[in-house]
Amino acid sequence: MNKLSILAATLVLGTAAGAAQAQVISQRSIGLELANRLAAGAVQACADKGYAVSATVVDRAGLVRAVQRADNAGPHTLAASQHKAFTSASARNTTLAMMDAAQKNPGAANLTDIPGFLLLGGGVPVKAGDEVIGAIGIGGAPGGHLDEQCALAAIEGAAELLK
Repeated sequence: MNKLSILAATLVLGTAAGAAQAQVISQRSIGLELANRLAAGAVQACADKGYAVSATVVDRAGLVRAVQRADNAGPHTLAASQHKAFTSASARNTTLAMMDAAQKNPGAANLTDIPGFLLLGGGVPVKAGDEVIGAIGIGGAPGGHLDEQCALAAIEGAAELLK
């Protein structure tokens, strides 16, 4: 075996070993108790303002963990809240900020073409420290900015669990 063959074999083995180690990652995600508390808190925050809404909480991957629909909330509010939560978790940003960016930047306007994305206010990432562990989406208040306020109130109400 010549030196070049040995070097090539060493590089292949070293790369394979590095790839095997890189396969395991550790991430935190939202738990069921916290998801239920956030959903209930958001529905209540909106009810206190006279809005009948639905709230969906998703984990960091955008999968549903908890849903609550207020009495008299329209049936469309369920899908809207889920899509807003998914969008926020996926992009790690508020849907209101994403909507504003899409309206101001023609290059971002095609975000509305992504299946499951809804660029209306009301989707907010849930963070533990600086790490996004999920998101909450609200649908049904008379404006996305009001949906977002309810989501933020729910997150604030659970702040002690998000450290």
